[in-house]
Amino acid sequence: MSNDWVNIYDAGNLPEAEMIKGMLLEQGIESNIMNKRDSAYLMGNVEIFVLQKDEISAKKLIHEHNQS
Repeated sequence: MSNDWVNIYDAGNLPEAEMIKGMLLEQGIESNIMNKRDSAYLMGNVEIFVLQKDEISAKKLIHEHNQS
């Protein structure tokens, strides 16, 4: 992944990350998921990345989503 992408959120599991990715896509924000969870030990996070230009908007949307 190039330096244009920034990690904006660490989800606890893949379904949560996919839901957030879908929400961002609905708002026109492209995102990528990097699954760093170890399936054997259920440890680690699922990271969501967006382009730097979308970082502030994406974080705001996720914050608003988590408040509701």
